[in-house]
Amino acid sequence: MSKPRYRERIIKKCWVGEQQKVCYASREEAEVAAAIAEHDHHAPKLTVYKCDYGDHYHLSSVR
Repeated sequence: MSKPRYRERIIKKCWVGEQQKVCYASREEAEVAAAIAEHDHHAPKLTVYKCDYGDHYHLSSVR
C-alpha cells in the first residue's frame, strides 16, 4: 500500500494597489468564497469584482 501524497495548495494572487489579493477564476467561485468567509469566519459582508489587471475576480469588503 502506498502512502497518500498531500499537495500544498498554491493560491494565485495578484497585486491590487499596495496589497496582494487572492484571485478567483470565476465570479461564482468568488461568491462561494465570500459566503464561506462570512459564515465560517464571521467576516463582514464581502462583494466580488473583476480585476482590472487580469481575467479573474477578487473579494472586497463593503465600507
